[in-house]
Amino acid sequence: MLTLVKVFSKKRKTTNFAPIFFMIRNIILQIIDFFYQPFAKLMPLQTFRYLACGGGNTMLDIFLYFVCYNFVLHQQMVHLPLFSMSAHIAALFMSMAVTFPTGFLLSKYVVFSESNLRGRIQLFRYFVLVAICIMLNYVFMKLFVDQLHLYPTVGKICTTALVVIFSYLTQKKFTFKVKQTR
Repeated sequence: MLTLVKVFSKKRKTTNFAPIFFMIRNIILQIIDFFYQPFAKLMPLQTFRYLACGGGNTMLDIFLYFVCYNFVLHQQMVHLPLFSMSAHIAALFMSMAVTFPTGFLLSKYVVFSESNLRGRIQLFRYFVLVAICIMLNYVFMKLFVDQLHLYPTVGKICTTALVVIFSYLTQKKFTFKVKQTR
């Protein structure tokens, strides 16, 4: 029994990734802020950063969706133990498995870095927002692909346009809001 205590009580070596994150953050900010100048009179810097980060993450999402739908799933139904899922819906979840963490990190550290909410609260709220966005994606994909018979990638692009507007407003006013200090 003592050996188990010793094994589990040993302190593990941890690596501090903070300098790497801040270096990446600074590079991303320098690139985005460089391209901001022509748009400075049209929109605030935060909105431009959201569009750049969200746009990049959205393009990644659409690309991953296309690859998953066409080359991973080969446009075939996915048969799970309890139910079957159409390929366009399965590809939606597969692409979001990558873009959820990248979207959160970009929002937290690049776009809404002035938010003074605790990180775990931001993550929980972001998770809730993403859950709502998944439902919206599902509903819109079913509408565009199954009802309106659009090609799935075109349906995904239309869905994304609607969900992005909702997402920006929710992130700014709820997920990464700045709490007023008294």
